[in-house]
Amino acid sequence: MSGALLVVGDVVTDVVAVHPEPLAPATDTAARIRTLPGGAGANAACWAAHEGLAEVGLLARVGTESADWHERALAAAGVRARLVVDPAEPTATVVSLVDGEAERTFLTDSGAALRLSPADWAPELLDGVAHLHLSGYLFFGETSRELARLALRTARDRGVPVSVDPASAGFLAAWGVERFLSAIGGAEVLLPNEDEARLLAGVEPGEDVARAAAGLSRRVPLVVVTRGAAGALVAERGAVTARVPGRPARAVDSTGAGDAFTGGFLAARLGGADPAAAARAGCAAGAAAVGRLGGRPPG
Repeated sequence: MSGALLVVGDVVTDVVAVHPEPLAPATDTAARIRTLPGGAGANAACWAAHEGLAEVGLLARVGTESADWHERALAAAGVRARLVVDPAEPTATVVSLVDGEAERTFLTDSGAALRLSPADWAPELLDGVAHLHLSGYLFFGETSRELARLALRTARDRGVPVSVDPASAGFLAAWGVERFLSAIGGAEVLLPNEDEARLLAGVEPGEDVARAAAGLSRRVPLVVVTRGAAGALVAERGAVTARVPGRPARAVDSTGAGDAFTGGFLAARLGGADPAAAARAGCAAGAAAVGRLGGRPPG
């Protein structure tokens, strides 16, 4: 399998605040703060290009205030971006609070990202594309959900395989698990983290995530569960088929680790790797990501 990757997802302005000490309510907490380009879809596209995939495209919606900045950053990363400029809403913004253990908590303003609409889609976007990847965030807004489902249907009609990153356990719980699984019907690959996998499979927190992975792979043929430093699980058609160990890394910021895994995994798959080998490539990209501030690969 080889060819171009198209990512349909989100471009975000990330405000990353790393605070080694716990937050001090009602007063100051010292932090290292940076404003960086981000977004689950955009990050995954950049990592896929960084991992050697020659043709990576991205469809997303941004605000006028930062459209040029984001377009330049994506082009520099080797991503061919089609950014729709929204006249009314600013680019999505995420405040990422990163604690002393490199764990992150997000404050999210979806802005223009979830205003991506069917009018922004064209079937020609799939010309020459071997794989379509959808950011799960699109399914949490009515307009962007219509776009995501249209893109998925078009890809299926053309025989283009589709992967989905569920994106957010919090948003999944709020919108509804069964609604989400129904909306992504027809996707061939699902890339959840452990919390998302357990939630989607109806497995209680603390239970073996392998059970969740196996169960989900009865709904989606290939499920790859990211487990942070513990690596990844691969499940296919009802059974766990590989347990991939994590790569050692000195963690600075886990903001883009899952997106890096997705990009590395998809680049490897499009290069011909089997699911287990692709998961190993994803783990390597994720380990590289946690050693950096923000969600993008090195320039």
